[in-house]
Amino acid sequence: MRTFIAITLPEGLIKLLTGIQQELKKSRADVKWVEPQNIHLTLKFLGEIDQAGLEKVSSILRQTAEGASPFSANLVKLGAFPSGRFPRVIWAGVEKGDQEIKKLAAELEEGFAEIGFPKENKPFTSHITLGRTRSSLHTGELSSLLGPCGEILQKQRPEFRVTALTLFKSTLTPRGASYESLETITLTAT
Repeated sequence: MRTFIAITLPEGLIKLLTGIQQELKKSRADVKWVEPQNIHLTLKFLGEIDQAGLEKVSSILRQTAEGASPFSANLVKLGAFPSGRFPRVIWAGVEKGDQEIKKLAAELEEGFAEIGFPKENKPFTSHITLGRTRSSLHTGELSSLLGPCGEILQKQRPEFRVTALTLFKSTLTPRGASYESLETITLTAT
């Protein structure tokens, strides 16, 4: 089964992000937008694992979560990978809580490397994916909306609590991916 580790988000924040998606859709760019129920902050994509691998992953997840304390984070900007001019992935970026999220991602990365998962070759960036472009159609218009839509986050600086890490199963369907929570571990260090 395809799996990944993520931080889930509160409903109010998801509602705000879907509102931003609606504004960005006005660009008419060819984008596959992330469905509201699938919006999250990915810490590590693991790919295909079997039952034995699942138990090892669960152990690393538990160690990492039990060694971390809950914390607050916020979103302050919109951006795109590789750049705003050539958007492929449209994202909302973290400011407050960024270092804590990066630390969690690094600990997971090290733990998973020890049990045979390949390390990422790019540095981790704390972000929430909102959509992925499918072609270059109207990407100029999309780029021009990133700034004004990003001001919504800059003004509101919506905050959320990071209290747990979740292991998800991802199933690919003709309509897109569907995610199922397999395990959620609370951050419990004091």
